[in-house]
Amino acid sequence: MYAIVEIAGQQFKVSKDLKVYVHRLSNEEGSSISFDKVLLLDDNGSITLGAPAIEGASVEAKVLQHLKGDKVIVFKKKRRKGYKKRNGHRQYLTQIVIEGITAAGGTKKAAAKKAVVAEDAPATEVEAAPKAKKAAAPKAKKEATKE
Repeated sequence: MYAIVEIAGQQFKVSKDLKVYVHRLSNEEGSSISFDKVLLLDDNGSITLGAPAIEGASVEAKVLQHLKGDKVIVFKKKRRKGYKKRNGHRQYLTQIVIEGITAAGGTKKAAAKKAVVAEDAPATEVEAAPKAKKAAAPKAKKEATKE
């Protein structure tokens, strides 16, 4: 079972016992948190879509730690001008572990792609006449003029 959930403005595909790094959350380390904006649920092949979110579905997680990501270097340069600027930052992140996915509610199901064959209907086959191909206009050749 997996779900696509929106956490802190980003969408993540999560399943039980998965550790995810998300943008910094305001919750304390060790606290539990619930995310209600579940966009898609897959329960062993039965897919439930939200419009935009599934009502009653939620994802429970536990905050493991707050940390900073790797350093990102931002280097700006304009050639032949002597302009160089070196800047960078470290993103503030929160590591969470997904404890469970609840799929309460969720009545909308994704339509399965099936070919419907109507055997009882009378066969009315009308073949369209083949379209005539247009003949390409002959290309004008350039004549070499010598002076």
